[in-house]
Amino acid sequence: MSPLLIKISKDFATLWTTIDPIGNVALFAGLTAALTRKERHLTALRAVIYATIILVAAGTVGQVILDAIGIHMHSLKVAGGIVLFLFGVQMLFGKMDSKTERSPEEGRDLAVFPLAVPSIAGPGAMMAVIVLTDNDVYTVPERLETGVVLLVGLFLTYILLLFSDAILRVIGRQGASVLVRVMGLILCSLAVEIVLTALAVGSWGPAKALSH
Repeated sequence: MSPLLIKISKDFATLWTTIDPIGNVALFAGLTAALTRKERHLTALRAVIYATIILVAAGTVGQVILDAIGIHMHSLKVAGGIVLFLFGVQMLFGKMDSKTERSPEEGRDLAVFPLAVPSIAGPGAMMAVIVLTDNDVYTVPERLETGVVLLVGLFLTYILLLFSDAILRVIGRQGASVLVRVMGLILCSLAVEIVLTALAVGSWGPAKALSH
């Protein structure tokens, strides 16, 4: 497999698991149960648009802000890998199931909270975007590829939200819970890969990377 396809696969797996569309399907279905079909579609669209703006902003200016305050990208990768690992552990052991119990505050927009933030564009997804668009590691075409993968993942999330009721009828909430746990295991593996690469452990990278 070519390096480009490997990167696309890793990017998609990381972003897909941190955005957690399956978990968000159950949350969306519960929060919008009282809305009309048109209102549900509009809420899903706006939630994904808000999340897209947040995640694109994180990938565009996130590293610039970190550089400005003196945080090295290797440090961010190690910290980000640990955060993603803990996020994956929560998914794996069912801690993310509690997100289906979230309810918006009176007068708040469902599309903003809790759908766009922190469900779709949560801390894990923002950290993943920043790590996967590292200016010091990836070329401009590679960062653009990550951006395209992100947009594809968000578009698929939107499609899943539109058909949330039908999906839950087919796989059930138990089935969704199993899928979330599988994605959690995948995310834990990817997080370990990020940390080992950043630390240049063994075959994951050259030892000289530690000196930077």
